[in-house]
Amino acid sequence: MRIFIAVNITEAERERLAAASRPLREAGYPIRWVTAENVHLTLKFLGEVSEDRVAEVCVGVDGAADGVDAFEMRVGGFGAFPNPRRPNVIWSGIEPSPTLGELQERVEAELSSIGFPREDRKFRPHLTIGRAKKKARPHEFGDLEEALAELSYADTFHVSSVDVMKSQLLPTGAVYEVVHRAGLQT
Repeated sequence: MRIFIAVNITEAERERLAAASRPLREAGYPIRWVTAENVHLTLKFLGEVSEDRVAEVCVGVDGAADGVDAFEMRVGGFGAFPNPRRPNVIWSGIEPSPTLGELQERVEAELSSIGFPREDRKFRPHLTIGRAKKKARPHEFGDLEEALAELSYADTFHVSSVDVMKSQLLPTGAVYEVVHRAGLQT
């Protein structure tokens, strides 16, 4: 099964983010928008994991969460990777924090100790809200940078757990399910 490690936000928080990004969603860009219920912060994507190894992953995530205090995660602004002229991903940014950085590093360390390779790219915390369609052309994003800058959004989310998530890809889009929740110290 496809597995990733995430910080989930509440339904109310997801709805506030969706409302803030609505003008962008309605602007007609060739973007596949992430449904509100699927918005999350990915700490690590594992990909296909055999069912017999999922329990190991859960134990590793428990180890990563052990001793980490619950914290506030600040979210705000919008942008695009690699850039707004040729976007692959449209996102809302997350302010880096020592606790979030420690948590992500602990997830990497625990899972690498059981055979999952470390991520090569630097951790850039964000909430993905959309992905450019495969056949989109650069000229279709001509004013995206200005549209992103016009949006206003800032929020703070309380993070009290880390989730092992199962991802099922369907023709109608991805369906995510929490497989295991590791609580942070409150």
